[in-house]
Amino acid sequence: MSNPWIYIVYLLPLALIWLVYARRQLKNERRSAATLEEAREAGLTEPVSLHPIIDPTRCLGCGACVTACPEQPDHHVLGLINGKAQLISATDCIGHGACKIACPTDAITLVFGTETRGVTIPLLSPDFETTVPGIYVAGELGGMGLIRNALTQGRQAIEAIHKGRGKSKRSGVVDVAIIGAGPAGFGAALTATSLRMKFVCIEQESLGGCVFQYPRGKVVMTSPAELPLVGKIKFTTASKEELLKFWQDTEQRFGLKLNYQERVASVERTPHNTFLVKTSKGAYEANNVLLTIGRRGTPRKLGVPGEELPKVVYRMIDPEQYAGQEVMVVGGGDSALEAAASIAETGKARVVLSYRSDAFGRAKQRNRQRLKAGEEQGRIRVLLKSTVKAIEPQSVSLEYQGKIVRIRNDAVIVNAGGVLPNDFLRSMGIEVETKYGTA
Repeated sequence: MSNPWIYIVYLLPLALIWLVYARRQLKNERRSAATLEEAREAGLTEPVSLHPIIDPTRCLGCGACVTACPEQPDHHVLGLINGKAQLISATDCIGHGACKIACPTDAITLVFGTETRGVTIPLLSPDFETTVPGIYVAGELGGMGLIRNALTQGRQAIEAIHKGRGKSKRSGVVDVAIIGAGPAGFGAALTATSLRMKFVCIEQESLGGCVFQYPRGKVVMTSPAELPLVGKIKFTTASKEELLKFWQDTEQRFGLKLNYQERVASVERTPHNTFLVKTSKGAYEANNVLLTIGRRGTPRKLGVPGEELPKVVYRMIDPEQYAGQEVMVVGGGDSALEAAASIAETGKARVVLSYRSDAFGRAKQRNRQRLKAGEEQGRIRVLLKSTVKAIEPQSVSLEYQGKIVRIRNDAVIVNAGGVLPNDFLRSMGIEVETKYGTA
């Protein structure tokens, strides 16, 4: 046993393996620390969706959560620092929840909001029922913006309705009125069809809801999902166009009847203990209501003269439509930066980005990089600490650096966020709560 060759043969390979592993871990920790520092310097520390909180006393530092995150390697959401897992790129976390499932010690809790930035969502039961019996919420409005999770919630909510309050017994009454045809609403409509329920699905715009409003070519899905009648969606990543094409084909294949360009005005309880859903085109009586609308609600307007001009819109659909134009984008969030960068990247338009603050505090790093590239190429002019004062047919007047300046303009895209539909919820008697870093 004293033969030194035994140690060389058996221990040296183990030592080499450990050395390679240690060097790799050190490299990854340095990268994670650098990413976290960049996020802090840019002020990108507030998660916008469901996100993990990690208990360092229970974390083993195994990295299972890092590996499980579906956003890797495109986004470095989680990382190990000093042997413990941390959320290092908070604004890139979109609430997959795979990290919690992968953690072997249950060190991860999924929460909404933070101590400084609350998220207001309806109070819901485990079956997605609100404080008003018979009214349910699924998807983004309930804090679940991830498309895969929204699709799943839409299915689960309909299944709960099917098991609970049952089918309609009175003539002319549907089992459920689904309000919204975004991811959750589409999943709900498919499920209701598979269960042979009587339903109506009402959408104020077009199929896809918020997905329809995304810029052309935007990657909107990064993990597979499973749908009733369809089964598992084949692709793991999909652009806006690919996902909408899939939904449209599915809609035709199964004969889904969805009411587009119809806006819901009110939802009221009837003497029959049903709900009367009044819309811009009529009214529907339903045993249950499933709200699958987004959190954006009504687009927030600037409230300036000329905002009613036809050249003013509140979302950018196709950057190519602005070829040869002088375009102004107003806002400082991701949607504004994406719109400005997408139009500039066509090389066919000139873009001015106006934002009232002195920095893009909540925009993701990749959008800031695209914006910087557009500036360096001379395709985008960024005016921080500027405020739109008036919109004219061929120009826009801004307050900038203490002066009123007029800029030549053909089109204005306002990305100033939206007014949350809290008043709509309260009008139905639904209670909401603001979560500050709680589950």
